[in-house]
Amino acid sequence: MAKEINTIGVLTSGGDAPGMNAAIRAVVRKACANGKKVMGIRRGYQGLLEEDIVEMGRESVSDTLDKGGTILFTARCSEFRTEEGQKKGAEICRQYGIDGLVVIGGDGSFAGAQKLAAQGINTVGVPGTIDLDIACTDYSIGFDTAVNTAMDAIDKVRDTSTSHERCSIIEVMGRDAGYIALWSGIANGAEDIIIPEKYDYDEQSIINDIIRNRKMGKKHYIIINAEGIGHSTSMARRIEAATGMETRATILGYMQRGGNPTCRDRVYATMMGSLAVDLLCQGKTNRVVGYKNGEFTDFDIDEALAMKKEISPYMMEVAKDMSK
Repeated sequence: MAKEINTIGVLTSGGDAPGMNAAIRAVVRKACANGKKVMGIRRGYQGLLEEDIVEMGRESVSDTLDKGGTILFTARCSEFRTEEGQKKGAEICRQYGIDGLVVIGGDGSFAGAQKLAAQGINTVGVPGTIDLDIACTDYSIGFDTAVNTAMDAIDKVRDTSTSHERCSIIEVMGRDAGYIALWSGIANGAEDIIIPEKYDYDEQSIINDIIRNRKMGKKHYIIINAEGIGHSTSMARRIEAATGMETRATILGYMQRGGNPTCRDRVYATMMGSLAVDLLCQGKTNRVVGYKNGEFTDFDIDEALAMKKEISPYMMEVAKDMSK
């Protein structure tokens, strides 16, 4: 019979994402509703190793649902990638009586949770990343807010791009994944979307398309470029030289990580954080919460990290059809 969970720890790790606070709030209040003690670990795994740990109650998460970022802060931690760091982290959990841990973050954060589970600490991961690149889930906390932020910014760039009859290359975040670029490109009616999963580095075809569109009377041209491709400024210079069309690069950057989370991010984060606590209370460990086929569910971390995620070919087809 699994040992009863009495104290649940919670941390956020890796890049911050809008909605993380809603997930933290859900973990704290769901745990309190189940009579469990909650310990908040500041600055992710780095904070765990430095014992930056505080007790949290219902009041500590009041008025946080609408806040961007993470009230527990976040950091990268190279020490935790080592076996010594992982053993130290597990021992610190035991010292503080933490027998269940909720890790909110992306694949890298889940890899850390996986290592803690191997050290005997019950762990559950909650997908919090704007990149939407976790294969086991159709949704990750922060994506909806980030892509809406990008969409709003691109609308504004399009206005000035049209006024000046120029080409605009707008670089969005996503690390090595092209989901923000693809979604915002479709939502904003971009003429071209460049993502790591599909780009063939044939810049000449983009140039030819711009020239063709100008001859047809098109006054502006919007290119959405994913962070995983990058080099938007040098790309703009080359396109301007080849087409004669004034071309500017806009890199949206970290603004996509901030801001008030959307309704969807708040609700999904609340559901995922609550499910993570339920799983721990059921004695489960080494799990990842996910949203699949319209349902909130969970997966084994080992299986989740082994999954591969692919861009929808049909979405790419539609994006191309819409740009013609």
